[in-house]
Amino acid sequence: MLPFEEADIKAAASVALQHAAAGADPELDKVYEHIMALDPTGRRFARVLRDTIDQLLNGEVTGRYDWKTLFKTEKTHAGTLVEINFQREFKFADGKAMDYQIAAVDVDCKYSQQFGGWMIPPEAVGHLCLLAWADDYKSLWSVGLVRIRNEWLNTGNNRDLKLTIKAGHRDKIKWIWHDEDLPENVLLHMNAADRDAVFTANSGQRRLNELFRRAQKRRIGRNVVRTVAQQKDYMKRVRGNGGSRSALRPEGILIMGDYASHREIAGRLGLPLPEEGEFVSARVTPSGPQHGDSPRVSLDGKEWVLAQPDDLVVPAPALPSHTRGD
Repeated sequence: MLPFEEADIKAAASVALQHAAAGADPELDKVYEHIMALDPTGRRFARVLRDTIDQLLNGEVTGRYDWKTLFKTEKTHAGTLVEINFQREFKFADGKAMDYQIAAVDVDCKYSQQFGGWMIPPEAVGHLCLLAWADDYKSLWSVGLVRIRNEWLNTGNNRDLKLTIKAGHRDKIKWIWHDEDLPENVLLHMNAADRDAVFTANSGQRRLNELFRRAQKRRIGRNVVRTVAQQKDYMKRVRGNGGSRSALRPEGILIMGDYASHREIAGRLGLPLPEEGEFVSARVTPSGPQHGDSPRVSLDGKEWVLAQPDDLVVPAPALPSHTRGD
């Protein structure tokens, strides 16, 4: 960087800091509005955080599903991956002094799996930081913006001089989303006995069948399927023609994917709607007087409801077919 460029950047950061001290920060507001326009629901940020954690776990190769099983170096690498994956998803330009330029403003990006654990480098003082946090155990995530000020940072002797924001000054963070639902890591949150039953099955197909038996009425993401199957053709193992969908149909279990018709069926039954790359399984039975006003759906010329534990097992109806072989 040329000396005059570095001086210009420092001067701009100083002016912005003065605005923030006066209670106004037009740059922060501009970045906030730009991000909200890019992702008004927060779904894209949530998906990137979910996918980044899954990328680190690398379940297809390792069979891991728990953050605690990561090596220290992998956990350290998480912040870099989040930064890269945010930039890929939102096409943020490279920053001049910080990680990104968002709405023509330099913004640094910091991620921590521990809330409040963002490590702020000295060169970020005076600049905006995009702070991200996700906790797989709580299934929560947050993303916010803050203008870094020296007096808001904890003192310390970290080897690379990085500091954290004082707990008493976290109220200075302008949250874009706070304590939002992170797509669930189903394997992590399953009953331990059910999870053991899944992983003790002696083939990828049988493990998947057990997963859809035992994790009903929950959104099961593609990475969960990948981790359980541990096979390159893992998505084929879910579908009909020999996959879990056909294997579990005699047990009355439907496996709905992200197709519009499947989502409609799930919605009519009062189930969570599978998002892109997700599945929801549930046992169904023909509706009868004992089911009262339970939600129902018409398939194969009959009305079906979610089965109760004491309902007889009846083969499930066929789901609508699709041109992609599903």
